[in-house]
Amino acid sequence: MRMLINVPETVVADGLRGMAAAHPELVVDVENRVVVRRDAPVAGQVALVSGGGSGHEPLHAGFVGPGMLSAACPGEVFTSPVPDQMVRAAAAVDSGAGVLFVVKNYTGDVLNFEMAAELAEEEGLRVAQVLVDDDVAVTDSLYTAGRRGTGATLFVEKIAGAAAQEGAPLDRVAELARRVNTSSRSFGVALTSVTTPAKGSPTFDLPPGELELGIGIHGEPGRERRPMMTSREIADFAVDAVLADLKPNAPVMVLVNGMGATPLLELYGFNAEVQRVLSERRVVVARTLVGNYVTSLDMAGCSVTLCQVDEELVRLWDAPVETPALRWGR
Repeated sequence: MRMLINVPETVVADGLRGMAAAHPELVVDVENRVVVRRDAPVAGQVALVSGGGSGHEPLHAGFVGPGMLSAACPGEVFTSPVPDQMVRAAAAVDSGAGVLFVVKNYTGDVLNFEMAAELAEEEGLRVAQVLVDDDVAVTDSLYTAGRRGTGATLFVEKIAGAAAQEGAPLDRVAELARRVNTSSRSFGVALTSVTTPAKGSPTFDLPPGELELGIGIHGEPGRERRPMMTSREIADFAVDAVLADLKPNAPVMVLVNGMGATPLLELYGFNAEVQRVLSERRVVVARTLVGNYVTSLDMAGCSVTLCQVDEELVRLWDAPVETPALRWGR
């Protein structure tokens, strides 16, 4: 095992300590595993709280800051955070305007956030939830009942966060978050397996010269396994899979996302092919983001997310944001 770690048991805590040292604009509670924007709670603003297993960085802690999340709850690697973390985060950021939980559709996350919402409401907080389930590759998987939550989480958190920053009420922020999720679809491809610190070896067998189409962000199986394909062929397959489900009749935002071990040069080259396919299918592109945002530790591969947008969603996407991993306009 070749990893830049001390021991597997302290990977998350060590990462959080390093994050705290690099980002004084955040309050990082290493012991309780909660990351909060330092100026929280912000008077009159709805607070956004999300979280999930570690190993998908910068999701979610890297998206904490003005214009996006108010707090994030990192669990152990590929393991849901616990309700106590979520309640602690909600209490730390609630200004009285309410709290929106953004939850990826994985069984542990769903159950724990539901329990946390009940506990928070017992403490007098007003909580709404939105479920992200954008993956078109499979309906049920190792971790999920229904579709998995993947790249659209970034679109949901950014657009809902912008609305909250503008002072929109809780019901409106939640409605926008749900609209973004409904308008988004994703498809992922793995070129290698993922290695977790606890296991120290690949979590599944992907022989040299093969790839997995429709992989999940924890290494869950996809639709099928094929001999290695070119970037052009992968883009054709992935984009067509998304378009077959989304069927956009308006412009789209594009996220070409790396799984953690794919160089940016390759991602930009893949984006060129994605843009080609969309042009051939007469789909208008409003905005594009390329990079590693919703990752799977050291997995090589990528995902494509499309979100059908209108002028309001584009305006909220373009609104200023200042987080460790996403920042513009400030």
